[in-house]
Amino acid sequence: MKCERDCPGTIEDGYCDTCGLAPRTGSTPAPAPREATSPSVRTSALSTRTSGSARTGSSRTGSRRRFGGGLVDIAPITQADPATAVMATAEVPESKRYCAKCGNQVGRTRGDRPGRTSGFCPSCGEPFNFTPKLVKGDLIGGQYEVIGALAHGGLGWIYLAVDKNVSDRWVVLKGLLNSGDEDALAAAVAERRFLAEVEHPNIVKIYNFVEHDGAGYIVMEYVGGKSLKDILKDRRTAAGNTSDPLPVDQALAYVLEIMPAFGYLHDRGLIYCDFKPDNVIQVADQLKLIDLGGVVHIDDQDAALYGTVGYQAPEMATLGPSIASDLYTIGRTLAVLTTDFRGYQTTFSDSLPDRGEFPVYQRFESFYRLLRRATASNPGERFVDSAEMAEQMLGVLRQVLAAEGTPQPAPSRLFTGELRTDLRSETPRWQDLPTPLIDLTDPAAAFLASVTVTDPAEVLTLLRSAPAETLEVALRGLRALIDLGVRDGSFAGARQECDRLAAKYGDDWRVAWYDGLLAVAEGQYTEARQRFDAVYSALPGELAPQLALGLTLELAGDAAAAGYYDVVSRTDPSYTAAAAGLARCRLGAGDRSGAVEAYNRVPGTSSAYRSSQVGAVRALVRAHASAVPDVDALATAAALIERLEVEAAQLAALRAELLEQALRNVAGKATLPAAVLGPARNGNIRERDIRFALEEAYREMARAAHGAEKIRLVDLANASRPRTRT
Repeated sequence: MKCERDCPGTIEDGYCDTCGLAPRTGSTPAPAPREATSPSVRTSALSTRTSGSARTGSSRTGSRRRFGGGLVDIAPITQADPATAVMATAEVPESKRYCAKCGNQVGRTRGDRPGRTSGFCPSCGEPFNFTPKLVKGDLIGGQYEVIGALAHGGLGWIYLAVDKNVSDRWVVLKGLLNSGDEDALAAAVAERRFLAEVEHPNIVKIYNFVEHDGAGYIVMEYVGGKSLKDILKDRRTAAGNTSDPLPVDQALAYVLEIMPAFGYLHDRGLIYCDFKPDNVIQVADQLKLIDLGGVVHIDDQDAALYGTVGYQAPEMATLGPSIASDLYTIGRTLAVLTTDFRGYQTTFSDSLPDRGEFPVYQRFESFYRLLRRATASNPGERFVDSAEMAEQMLGVLRQVLAAEGTPQPAPSRLFTGELRTDLRSETPRWQDLPTPLIDLTDPAAAFLASVTVTDPAEVLTLLRSAPAETLEVALRGLRALIDLGVRDGSFAGARQECDRLAAKYGDDWRVAWYDGLLAVAEGQYTEARQRFDAVYSALPGELAPQLALGLTLELAGDAAAAGYYDVVSRTDPSYTAAAAGLARCRLGAGDRSGAVEAYNRVPGTSSAYRSSQVGAVRALVRAHASAVPDVDALATAAALIERLEVEAAQLAALRAELLEQALRNVAGKATLPAAVLGPARNGNIRERDIRFALEEAYREMARAAHGAEKIRLVDLANASRPRTRT
């Protein structure tokens, strides 16, 4: 049977004798992924995949591609002539010579005796040989002409060769560390079985498997360019041989680019096992996952496991490989890429330093929480799958970019937007917080979508006819009980139901979210903070938990609220409650200009824009107890009032607030510029001028008022009018 993949080979024993791939039709499907055997406790039991995974790959901008969902511009790397990548002298440095069986040092210099490149391990007796078995000109499998050695990897030497049967294309031959190593040979044979079926744009292609002089070699696509490890080395060299980690946005963009490859492998029941910066190569404007030597089937209990200390999950030796163990290696790689992570293979081989150890962790709390969840010691507390981790990584990336001054907001796939926002409120309202979206895979999702009544008692009545008692039905009922408690002044029913759900679904972040809402409604701010903090740790890329934390801390009088409000409003200005909360916090600390800046984050397209500008005026006018009267702030407020498009009565009320403060300043002997009365005025003004203007403002307000309020405003106007001679 002729191969159908544009090569001259024929199919023998199920595979092409030239390209090594199976035929396009009739191939054997990979086994279904097996659930990881790990403890049952999960920080988040709900995958972020509902109706489909979010796009996390690159986008094109002109002739360049942007990584990280199209958010980060990464300079392309030109592929050099493959022949120049060959090692001039093929030898393994003594510092990298280890026994393949026990991991102890071998081949090292002792006294006057130089290190040996071959021999036997003094610890376990395993033979070792670090001398390349192939040299330039060797023809392997009658097809691949060796050019030279490229590197020495975990499973042995890697060679550059030319495929004489397929247009002299460049290929890589990956040899075994030791031809007598049965585990290594088994790994190579296993690769031939299933890796030839792996076809993904971010994964190096496996072409063939050949034998030569009793040793096996995997034939794969040659990928030029630079590995992430090489990029780190180049940065270190450019920085004068001092550590220069990747900026967090670039590191996240790189790893996001490779995440679809993990999703592809995991969907086919394959675990990569040995992810690290060495195994990701950027060539031109593409990223490739290379070195598939450690890939195993998730249900293969007997396969030899390969990994790297400092990256490999701690449970690999006991529980074996799993999706969770792969995600662990991704988290460790991000940590190494972004910090001067000394001791990651020793002191911190299976843990992270405290957040205070690195400025990047201190600045980007969400990034640190992302790493903490990905590298949790309990596999069950890590992300559910690569799609969920990628979704949260993308959210963290948006927060990082916003901190640099470039907001890139996007709708959440887990939360609604704000339910309602009143920027005139002097205190935060937990009722305005976003609410978790219904999991569309829930059997009662369609029924819940039909429940449109808002009265909590009516909601509870309708829920009794739900087609099934599902978690989503229970959560909707819990929210109704909380709302009912607000109305009736008793949360006993809500607390009882919340405790029941916590006992039954305690590992679900949505239960923790509603538990936090209930605690806030009860005034139990310490408990609420703990619940929302847990949700934040589970979903570090989401803004809703941080908004909830900011609200809870503000209610508790904790100044840390401003930090969470700041992150949320910078990342997505449509969260107007965050801007208002930040303004309140800053104004409370005496930072009038900071409060105005917060109000000005509300976009002009928002329905809350006008009220945000009213808030900015009041922030300028109202003097904080510890603040010195700010004459310039009054002039700025006057100019802002002139630009406001609100009703005449509201404008008059704002002018009255401004002029009342101006009157107090004049009484305090301050000299006021005429701009306080309007931008067209020049010079300074006296108390008499302010009183006339204040009288006019009160009378304008009185025209729109009725009854007792109208009388009160007229009296204020008369009292404000300066004495005049008739």
